[in-house]
Amino acid sequence: MTDASALRQQVLILYLDTSGLDGEVIGWSRYDGTLRTRPTTGDGGEPPYPTGVAALADGWRLIQAAQLVPPHPGHEYEVSFLKHEFIFEKLTHVEGGI
Repeated sequence: MTDASALRQQVLILYLDTSGLDGEVIGWSRYDGTLRTRPTTGDGGEPPYPTGVAALADGWRLIQAAQLVPPHPGHEYEVSFLKHEFIFEKLTHVEGGI
């Protein structure tokens, strides 16, 4: 049995080009509570997964999906923040804890 004190959370934030999990990844951030890696935003030119579904298939658990907020009238074609944000997590066992 896994000791709960030896579980650490890894977080993956994917920004997709559409509101569906099968949309293409256009931006991402990773955070590693195991401290095995120290990823930073923009530390690679290729996304960790091509789609959100691919992250699910690799064992990431979806904990928050993008809110679907319509643009204000007259602002439909303005460029702003990346709005299709999905937050995933993995709980990873760390030998002996950290």
